[in-house]
Amino acid sequence: MKTFVGKVRVLGVKAVDMILPPRCVLSGEPVERQGMIAPQVWAGLDFIETPFCASCGLPFSFEVEEGLHCTACIDYAPPFESARAALRYNDTSRDLILGFKHADKTFAVKAFSPWLRRAGAEMLREADLLVPVPLHYRRLVARRYNQAALIAFELSRETGIACAADALLRVRATASQGHMNAGERHKNVKRAFAVNPRRKEILEGKNVILIDDVYTTGATVKECTKALLKGGARTVHVLTLARVVRDGEGG
Repeated sequence: MKTFVGKVRVLGVKAVDMILPPRCVLSGEPVERQGMIAPQVWAGLDFIETPFCASCGLPFSFEVEEGLHCTACIDYAPPFESARAALRYNDTSRDLILGFKHADKTFAVKAFSPWLRRAGAEMLREADLLVPVPLHYRRLVARRYNQAALIAFELSRETGIACAADALLRVRATASQGHMNAGERHKNVKRAFAVNPRRKEILEGKNVILIDDVYTTGATVKECTKALLKGGARTVHVLTLARVVRDGEGG
């Protein structure tokens, strides 16, 4: 039965591709299959490789011993166990993410999934549950979808790890953080998240991976982590598509 269903799904994908030929999610150029990236776009992506901070995943600009922590994590240990990101946030990844986030290019999630599985391979092996960073209901209505939830659903489908899209709630509407500094961001999201009382049981004792699109200062994922731990999660790891790396960070 599974083989038959699989064949039907493949035929369905081929039929759709014939009607709507797959195109690069950023450049719009024809590609072999959905989720592929045109060569010139691929060349602009900067994938994060070792060495990086063992805690927050900040890439270092010089060789270090495995397991080393960055200065920020030594001074103020984050509440999560680890954070990893697939890409540095640069012009190309920004355009890719903004298109996915605001321009209805939801099919881009097909491209993101293998990058995230590679970046988060270690945490995914131990994970019990995937939880996306939530949007406030007003923003969700305006945007029509939560980009972090779409990523979590796709990862769940690819890995078999359960996804609890409604485990976390954004209980307070927060201002857009695009032009805020680190201190303003932390103040903006403070106590903005809480565990959904109806889903608390599913979190109890679980190893959770928190999913978001971009790690900027870590303010949002840290507040979400605190809420998840308070709600009964055993551990929380963070997996994002991209990470902002400012000049001077990582040495």
